[in-house]
Amino acid sequence: MVARFLGALVALLLLPSLAFAHGPTRQKHTETIEIAAPPEAVWAKLGTFGDMSWHPRIAMTDAPSGSAPGSKRVLGFSSGGLMEEELSKYDPAKMSFSTFIGQVNVELLPATNYSSTVTVKPGAAPGTSIVEWRAAFYRGYPNNDPPPELNDEAAVAGVSAFMKEGLANLKTVVEAGA
Repeated sequence: MVARFLGALVALLLLPSLAFAHGPTRQKHTETIEIAAPPEAVWAKLGTFGDMSWHPRIAMTDAPSGSAPGSKRVLGFSSGGLMEEELSKYDPAKMSFSTFIGQVNVELLPATNYSSTVTVKPGAAPGTSIVEWRAAFYRGYPNNDPPPELNDEAAVAGVSAFMKEGLANLKTVVEAGA
């Protein structure tokens, strides 16, 4: 009886510490923007996997296999550094694609295991579009006690800024050409 009581007491004392022993939690972030151009015009700029010229942080994109699922593109950042991104889904009829970056360069984006889906939909007003960019990722430091620049908050802030900058510039580029 005493042994069971002691066992239960030890379990109760250890359970709270086990809750903090797990690694990082998956973060999610979504950004949307309305563009004063029809969805087809937005998709024409956004839907080519080998072209990310619309994003101000991307100086170069190389996607030798085109827009087929499984294709990979190398993204060259204007600040220096490269990352490889894989196209996991591509549906031009739905104006949507999904990508994955397994090995994120945390100096460029403070996250790991980054996946995203970008979709273009008709806006509320005729001739307008809504672009939705959804991302899921883990913080840049996968172990416990991350440094501040690679914690959950830094990952969300970094991914959010990357998405906002990209969508804002996409809006500028598409609307200038519309």
